[in-house]
Amino acid sequence: MVTPTRNRRAEILQAAASLFAARGFHGVTLEDIGGAVGVSGPAIYRHFSGKEALLSELLLDVSSRLRDSAAAVVTGSAPAAEMLDSLLNVQITFATDQPALITVHDRELGNVPEPQRRQIRRLQRLYVEEWVTVLAELHPGTPAARLRAATHAVFGLLNSTPHSAGELPERAMRPLLHAMARAALAASVNDH
Repeated sequence: MVTPTRNRRAEILQAAASLFAARGFHGVTLEDIGGAVGVSGPAIYRHFSGKEALLSELLLDVSSRLRDSAAAVVTGSAPAAEMLDSLLNVQITFATDQPALITVHDRELGNVPEPQRRQIRRLQRLYVEEWVTVLAELHPGTPAARLRAATHAVFGLLNSTPHSAGELPERAMRPLLHAMARAALAASVNDH
């Protein structure tokens, strides 16, 4: 059973992500976050040491979840093409289901304290390398630097989804994103 404290903590994180995405880290106060979940600003300190700790946890958590999901895909026994489809689905799900986190992830890393920022960057690099492993299996002989660049380009394509949210229903957006990402990856490795 989820405890009320754990529910409140999750509510605070979700509210913080939405507010940080809408107004930026510096445009949000603990009072704003508390107000969004029905508590006072100082009540946030029962769960987090401050606004930077909130931001750090948001970005560490999402980076860890993405990396863990990718590692689970790559350690499986599926053919590389299926692994790539699964990796694309991981990133597409992140992009379509968590648009506020995408925005915060993209814009606010510089506001995370250095030790946590290093952890987040490490997790991000590990996530990228899971993709590179699969792409290298699909495209032997393609330089790893090119595969890495292609991976980052696909992330850019997929992570721009929040900017067009609502224009297409998700049932249409997901396959469109998948096809576009596959095409971008194919184009990036077939011309080396």
